[in-house]
Amino acid sequence: MLLAEFLSAVLLLGRSGPTSPSPPLAAVADPPAAAGPASTTMQLPDGRHAELIALGGAHSAPLLNRIAAELPAAADAVSAFWGPDWRREVVVVATASDPQFAALAGGGADIAAATTADRIVFAPGAAAMTDDPLRIVVRHELFHHAVRDVTAADAPRWLTEGVADYLARPPDAAPAPDPRTALPSDTDLDTPGPARSLAYDRAWRFASYVADRYGPQRLRALYVHACGPGHSDVATAVRETLGADLDAVLAGWRHWPQG
Repeated sequence: MLLAEFLSAVLLLGRSGPTSPSPPLAAVADPPAAAGPASTTMQLPDGRHAELIALGGAHSAPLLNRIAAELPAAADAVSAFWGPDWRREVVVVATASDPQFAALAGGGADIAAATTADRIVFAPGAAAMTDDPLRIVVRHELFHHAVRDVTAADAPRWLTEGVADYLARPPDAAPAPDPRTALPSDTDLDTPGPARSLAYDRAWRFASYVADRYGPQRLRALYVHACGPGHSDVATAVRETLGADLDAVLAGWRHWPQG
């Protein structure tokens, strides 16, 4: 399961990324209490379609309307990095309760959204996010959704999450250099609280360093080689895509941007 971590987004309040004007959108209406899910479909400027499904509650429809306003620019950001060859249909679901979110996406109460095999699922708590962190979560999860079919189940999560955050977070907000830092483990990424937030920061910072030092397309190539089906081990993927040993890349990352 590929997860977007709520605490990391909250820590970025007040920091925004570039956006582009959104087309007029059909509003999502909350379903009556006794009715089934309410859904609407919107076409993105690049021709993709997004199905927006509200599962009830007081906040799911307003949340989906805010997400819909972010989707055109988010899709542009994904295509600018990955290229246009990714899923043409996007499904976004807003849940009505934490138990519903846990059942559909496996996420806990501190998670804003999760990407499953075929949809992006938002927790009800995401409705409380301000625009900038919500924008980050939408872009993060849309990247996961876009590359889900070409991401192996055993891909290194610190790289899948780091690249998603590279795409989603403002480029001028990278943490300061730390020569003691290490790549995060799955345990680090799964531990609720500040430790998980710092783990996402380290993963994001590594992806940002690779894009800055070697170029965004080399970062994309690293993702394909290290995270795709039948992928190489990380050290081999780094050597083949970046032309450097992993230890040398990690040394540069630990001192970036000063190194």
